[in-house]
Amino acid sequence: MYPEEQYAVRTLRSGASGYLTKESAADQLLTAVNTILRGEKYLSPRMATQIAATISIKGGRVPHEELSDREFMVLRLISSGATAGEIAKRLSLSVKTVSTYRSRILRKLHLDNTAQLIAYAVKTGLVP
Repeated sequence: MYPEEQYAVRTLRSGASGYLTKESAADQLLTAVNTILRGEKYLSPRMATQIAATISIKGGRVPHEELSDREFMVLRLISSGATAGEIAKRLSLSVKTVSTYRSRILRKLHLDNTAQLIAYAVKTGLVP
């Protein structure tokens, strides 16, 4: 999935009742609030279409959907070329903790090294 869809799915899985993109927020906000007040979930039509298209193309869940939110952040930062030190500073973590996250990500995605991790992120559209 493209990163925006990833964030929408992660947000909903975390308990959110809806998700709006910045582009759709102004004209769909009232509809979203009313839908949520009825006890239903809300996705903007564009986001719902993108998620549905991705699911039908890929046939279900992709491995990186199993990552925790923090692991997902670290994956994206590593794949964008950030060093462990830069990631640690940006996320207020120690370099050792970043290394631990990297190891967990590699294990969960069944990869052996950072080069494979970056290739995976590019292939799945997690980074441009």
